[in-house]
Amino acid sequence: MLSRRTLLVGAAALTVPACTAQRVQAPASLVLATGPEGAVFREIGAALVKALSEQLPGCRVTARPTGASVENLTLLHRGEAQLALSSLDPIVDDIRGISAVGRLYDSFMQVVVPAGSSVRGVRDLAGLRVSVGPLGSGTEFTALRMLKLLDVQVDAQRMAHTEAAQRLAAGSLDAFLTLTGIPTPAITSVLGKVRLLELPEEAKALTERYPGPYVPATIPATTYGDLPPNKTFAVPNLLLALDSLSADVVEVVTRTVYTESTRIADGHPEASRINVRTGISTGQVPLHPGAARWFRSVKR
Repeated sequence: MLSRRTLLVGAAALTVPACTAQRVQAPASLVLATGPEGAVFREIGAALVKALSEQLPGCRVTARPTGASVENLTLLHRGEAQLALSSLDPIVDDIRGISAVGRLYDSFMQVVVPAGSSVRGVRDLAGLRVSVGPLGSGTEFTALRMLKLLDVQVDAQRMAHTEAAQRLAAGSLDAFLTLTGIPTPAITSVLGKVRLLELPEEAKALTERYPGPYVPATIPATTYGDLPPNKTFAVPNLLLALDSLSADVVEVVTRTVYTESTRIADGHPEASRINVRTGISTGQVPLHPGAARWFRSVKR
């Protein structure tokens, strides 16, 4: 009897022309789905694409700008991308034909309000103008899941975090949510004008309702100047690959991510956490056989 994974791989198989690169039979092209303008996903994705292009000469490796996690998963399922970046929580709803290359770094949920706002908790956002992140982003997915779980209805607006910060400072937005690495540039740009809501109850509710992707966490003091430590929750970010991508190619991708991590994360403190030790911690998403093979090789 065929295993479930074998069936999934077969169902997701893509027919693509191949080329030879460093003795690896790779697709003629690889597309990495990244994120929106100004997002860490897009910038890290661009750096990874450059590194992979050097490791797979003759194969065209390109980055595709997207709204981020949810859109990236859609592109994988459609076969329009072979690699993608995503936060963990939307992945577990449908992992057909998808495996993990590895865990990269964690994003922290941050709920930002004006410093003088009367809002003290998420429930106080009811009826207010709130940015839940870009359309198709991991922020949007997690923000809406959290608000629904708490039965809080807001005037949900969708925009990039930089725009949200500008509108918040201008008084045309009451709050914005961002699920990103820390420090988040959009928040740093408005320091002195904003504060963060504490989310210990929300973290507990999410971890109990959706075991796995959410971890209670604290944003350390000094992350944002004079703002105090902030209790919230974190979500791991993964690099994903189609099951149908060959193990040899994914092994090259995995090796590149973790041996070139300093270069890939250049300028992004949150991404400096990419390392082999935590790379295999991908939750409910299984490692691609090529990734598993590389991780085993470095443990010898």
